[in-house]
Amino acid sequence: MTDTAKRLVHLRGLPTDSHSSYLRGAAAAPGFIRKALASDHSNLASERGLEIGREIDLVDCGDVPLNEDDQDAAGIIRAITESLDVGAMPLSLGGDHSVTFPIVEAIANRLGPVQILHFDAHPDLYDDFDGDPRSHASPFARIMERGFATKLVQVGIRTMNAHQRAQVARFGVESVEMRTVESWRMPQFAGPLYVSIDLDAFDPAFAPGVSHHEPGGLSPRQVINWVLALDAPLVGADVVELNPSRDQNGVTAILAAKLVKELAAASLFTAVGA
Repeated sequence: MTDTAKRLVHLRGLPTDSHSSYLRGAAAAPGFIRKALASDHSNLASERGLEIGREIDLVDCGDVPLNEDDQDAAGIIRAITESLDVGAMPLSLGGDHSVTFPIVEAIANRLGPVQILHFDAHPDLYDDFDGDPRSHASPFARIMERGFATKLVQVGIRTMNAHQRAQVARFGVESVEMRTVESWRMPQFAGPLYVSIDLDAFDPAFAPGVSHHEPGGLSPRQVINWVLALDAPLVGADVVELNPSRDQNGVTAILAAKLVKELAAASLFTAVGA
């Protein structure tokens, strides 16, 4: 990486939770993550030593206007495509996890099928959850059946029922259940790589601001170290499922902002081989 190298990253909020189950609230998340990112409690440096505003040109494109109707997916696809058209890496703030399907669709339409690294308590592979095939419990089933990904690695899983185990086998998913994660080593990704982080991947002791508390989860240190270890071309990422109404002292929003910095830095590192 030269001193003048800079990666363009487009930050976009996707304020929707219309496909959420159990609780709503994630639609309000983008503003809280932005506030945490801009707070004087920290600075804009990543652990790679790359800084937003210096090596990383992070442009906040605002929230995509979503109306919680059938046109929302098309709106997300248009926004992501606009970022790709100018050479920016789209970094999206959910919203619920349903947004990942149209994001990946847009990227695959432009760049071809991707490989995905997905952190979550849940596989989100339901064929149809409560009559909603677009549920936040189903995005990866939609992605895999459409051929938008050639490899899906899911880390931190700890709620897998019989149906989702069958889906893992059907789609050839590499599922790293939480009970085995201590022995897991990051696989090689050939790229293009997409990273999706559901905040309920973390133990609720670290991230209480989510709708689905699932004990026994990942630590921030584990996930940050894995993001630091990425060495494949990163073409997109999302941080989803913050529910600000359940957060405590903003700690989950602060964690989300930390992940934004590290993912933005990873995009530059993997793009130019720094």
